Amino acid sequence: MELIFECKSLDELDAVAEKIISKLNDYGVIAFYGAMGAGKTTLIKSICRTLGTTDLITSPTFTILNEYIAGKKPVYHFDFYRINSENEAFDLGYENFFYSGNYCFIEWPEKIQNLLPEHHAEIHISELNGSRQIKLIV
Repeated sequence: MELIFECKSLDELDAVAEKIISKLNDYGVIAFYGAMGAGKTTLIKSICRTLGTTDLITSPTFTILNEYIAGKKPVYHFDFYRINSENEAFDLGYENFFYSGNYCFIEWPEKIQNLLPEHHAEIHISELNGSRQIKLIV
């Protein structure tokens, strides 16, 4: 299934996040695709708020992984922009997170494409005439 949302302002993002969460069903691993500055981290912040986290959501560009708590469950937020090979994801123990049953939000999944579980969702963000087009593929 493919759904497309258009966000003309940040005020619309929480409503889009709610719709995305309602469509994920049993998809725990979500790969976020988009150019630098497209809004991947901003959308992840909104999704995490929708899930109920009150933690400070920041991009894990330098740490590669941030963990937040939503309710009583962890949410894992990855940013693989700075890795040079899939071996670095192995060193991190990615499979312990990806197969945990918890949400894993992945920025720059292109860097670890071969490691993504077969059963994952994708979100593609692109700029479109000053607004953002968000495509969910499940």
